[in-house]
Amino acid sequence: MRVRGVKPFASAVGLLLGLLCAVEAAKVNKHKPWIETTYHGIVTENDDKVLLDPPLIALDKDAPLRYAESFEVTLTKEGEICGFRIHGQNVPFEAVVLDKSTGEGVIRTKDKLDCELQKEHTFTIQAYDCGEGPDGSNMKKSHKATVHIQVNDVNEYSPVFKEKSYKATVIEGKKYDSILKVEAVDADCSFQFSQICSYEIVTPDVPFSVDKDGNIKNTEKLNYSKEHMYKLTVTAYDCGKNRASEDVLVKISIKPTCKPSWQGFNKRIEYEPGTGSLALFPSMHLETCEEPITSIQASIMLETNHIGKGCDRDTYSEKSLHKLCGASAGTVELLPAPSNSVNWTVGLPTDNGHDSDQVFEFNGTQAIKVPEGVVSTTLKEPFTISVWMRHGPGSREKETILCNSDKTEMNRHHYSLYVHNCRLVLLLRQEPTESENYKPAEFHWKLDQVCDKEWHHYVLNIEFPAVTLFVDGATFEPFLVTEDYPLHASKIETQLTIGACWQDLSGHDNDTETLSEPLTGGSARMTQYFRGNLAGLMIRSGKLENKKVIDCLYTCKEGLDVQLPEEVASSVKVEFNPNQSSLSLEGDDIESFEKVMQHISYLNSRQFPTPGIRHLRISTTVKCFNEETCISVPDSEGYVMVLQPEEPKISLSGIDHFARGAAEFESTEGVTLFPELRIVSTITREVEVEAEAEAEAEDDPTVQETVVSEEIMHNLDTCEVTVVGDELNGDHESLEVDLAQIQQRALEMSSSNVGMVITGVNTMANYEQVLHLIRYRNWHTEALFDRKFKLVCSELNGRYISNEFKVEVNVIHTANPMDHANNAMVQPQFINQVQHASVDLSGHNLANTHQASVVPSAATVVIVVCVSFLVFMIILGVFRIRAAHQRTMRDQENGKENEMDWDDSALTITVNPMETYEDQHSSEEEGDEEEEESEDGEEEDDITSAESDSSEDEGGEQEDQQGSSRQQQLEWDDSTY
Repeated sequence: MRVRGVKPFASAVGLLLGLLCAVEAAKVNKHKPWIETTYHGIVTENDDKVLLDPPLIALDKDAPLRYAESFEVTLTKEGEICGFRIHGQNVPFEAVVLDKSTGEGVIRTKDKLDCELQKEHTFTIQAYDCGEGPDGSNMKKSHKATVHIQVNDVNEYSPVFKEKSYKATVIEGKKYDSILKVEAVDADCSFQFSQICSYEIVTPDVPFSVDKDGNIKNTEKLNYSKEHMYKLTVTAYDCGKNRASEDVLVKISIKPTCKPSWQGFNKRIEYEPGTGSLALFPSMHLETCEEPITSIQASIMLETNHIGKGCDRDTYSEKSLHKLCGASAGTVELLPAPSNSVNWTVGLPTDNGHDSDQVFEFNGTQAIKVPEGVVSTTLKEPFTISVWMRHGPGSREKETILCNSDKTEMNRHHYSLYVHNCRLVLLLRQEPTESENYKPAEFHWKLDQVCDKEWHHYVLNIEFPAVTLFVDGATFEPFLVTEDYPLHASKIETQLTIGACWQDLSGHDNDTETLSEPLTGGSARMTQYFRGNLAGLMIRSGKLENKKVIDCLYTCKEGLDVQLPEEVASSVKVEFNPNQSSLSLEGDDIESFEKVMQHISYLNSRQFPTPGIRHLRISTTVKCFNEETCISVPDSEGYVMVLQPEEPKISLSGIDHFARGAAEFESTEGVTLFPELRIVSTITREVEVEAEAEAEAEDDPTVQETVVSEEIMHNLDTCEVTVVGDELNGDHESLEVDLAQIQQRALEMSSSNVGMVITGVNTMANYEQVLHLIRYRNWHTEALFDRKFKLVCSELNGRYISNEFKVEVNVIHTANPMDHANNAMVQPQFINQVQHASVDLSGHNLANTHQASVVPSAATVVIVVCVSFLVFMIILGVFRIRAAHQRTMRDQENGKENEMDWDDSALTITVNPMETYEDQHSSEEEGDEEEEESEDGEEEDDITSAESDSSEDEGGEQEDQQGSSRQQQLEWDDSTY
């Protein structure tokens, strides 16, 4: 061994040891792997490879160094990437290391992906190295990176239509923007493959086209007569050019031309009085011709302007209507219906075509003067003026409705109501006062109602200086108020006129027209004539009319009504006008709208409504989604025919002929004229009845009409008792009634020398009770033998009038023999002629007893000369009385009743000695004729049993004294001869 060889070996060993130390130092795993923070990937469904951006590469600073090409380090694994770990639940991906030394890896799917189930996936990934030593200890992990992977779609599905078939109906002759829409869907997940890019009509040569959205429309106007229905086959394509798996069938039906309108109601609707509410459109519906509607408005008009004063109202007198509406007393009617007691409106033309509505016509030449005392000279404030007026556009002259002016000289207007240029003006001059300041004098209202030729109700409440005007129940304030000085004091009387203003022409040079008045016929001094119609002109002094009464006076008895169903009450808006002659509806749902229309009804609450036609008009406006093609609904017209009500027959019955002693007429109680009066009203109607016997024998049953009479109850408004013959002489006779009983029943009474009138709306029973109380008094009955009266009652201001019930009252004169003898001797100029033909003494029947003629005697000497004839006349008279009595007794044996006994206990007969035998013979012939006529006139001549009983009670004691023989009932008083 040579020493020289040892030195190079030591150097090699040192180098090796140095390398080994360096390697040992490199085995220490000091660093974590590193990857990107975010990755984005794309994978196609049905594929397992994911394309990542950026690529999946993990880096580690512990990776070994390479010094030379021939040198490889294979002894260590520090720095190598051993794997990737994916974090997340149910992640369908895995990460695989392709090269541990470079850290390169890939992500791939575990299972087949379906884009339709999930289009995107998101998870985290982490890289880890191989650690130290063979066992991989001290392994390092990188941070977690987020991976977003999108699944690309494959056009694997074809379009599918939502419906198996489609149907539509169109109207002929119309081009549509869209008849219907077909729609297909695609199950692919991507926008490209899931969208339907086009539709196509497969059926050739059809007048239809389809756009990319599936809207089918007609390319030309369709004709129902050419084709009733078209059948089309339509397919669809997605944007990947896949065609629908199955084509769809489309059916389009053609309808004849549709006309939008209200359908399903009768043009003529009959209303039977007394049936309450009548549905006008129970089956109505709106044909919109398939046009989509967004909103609908309709107005229903009931035309009643031609009925009465604008609509059907009670036709009682205005005074009665005020009382029915609750107005207190003090109302004066200035245009009353003409009657015996109220006659200043007799000369005015009236409109009698409205079932006794009292309407007066003024044509510019008529005016009337109201008599003195009807209205107080100075109205006590506050006061009310009310009137119904119909006035059209007139001249520029003032037209006076009511005027109170000086009778003579100064021509001052104290107050007046007039029309001027479609303005209503109230002139109210204040009476003289201590202060001479200006005060409000003229109140002006500018109103369309004044000149629209329609009826309107005007009420002025005057409480100076405030004046309130109500027109048809609505309040209007004056737009102009002018002032003037109060009137100067004077003693000139005033004249109240209607239809013009009174003006004295004496001493004045003017061009005022002078015409004859309807009532007086004298020289009228009138100016500012009214042209139009007036009714119900009233003045109420001392109190204002309240709103409740005003509304009651204006309210119609007929109109439209609607009962809203609960389910549609909130979806349709309903509004009425004040008199319910029109209503408006507004809604957006056609079905609810039609239900409301079906519940609209007509109602007339009058017992006897005015018959005739009420025209109906329905105006409709609709709004559509497409305003260009929106339909127009024409107006619909019809009419309500109010049938003629069954006219009531008012019958008055009772005792129509009786006799009472003179003492009863002269007593303070007098004689009751209608003690057993009955008022009955009946209607007669025809009822159809099938004849059963004939119906069995024949196939078609016959119908027979049977007349049925029914008793009904209703009110009366007037009963008038008039004297037949001479007027009442107020010096010794009168008609009387208990005023307390009248007032208790809210009735009014007026009397004159021709009779008595009871007015007021009340029941027939109350009128009966009041008429039972009417008494006739006469405290000078010496020359009275009978009195006749006539009773007539009416309803609705004379629309229905009863029969004329006539009553004849005979006066029974009784006196003792001495009184009669003295009377005959002292007053021979009053001699009563007995008419034998009409007096049946034996039967006590005074049915046709008449007042004997009163003949003044020529001289007392004539009576003395003729006394020789007296015995003959007495014998002849007694013989005729007994003969008549025997004839009457025979009639009684045959079953005839006598209803009244003659009070003959002190009968005295005075015979005219101038009567000739020919007169007697004539009387006998008249007696025979009277006997024949008595059979036909039995009802008129008989006296009722009630009177007979009364007579028997009065004369019972006297009959006991007279004895059983009827021949002794009359004794001749000849003590003076």
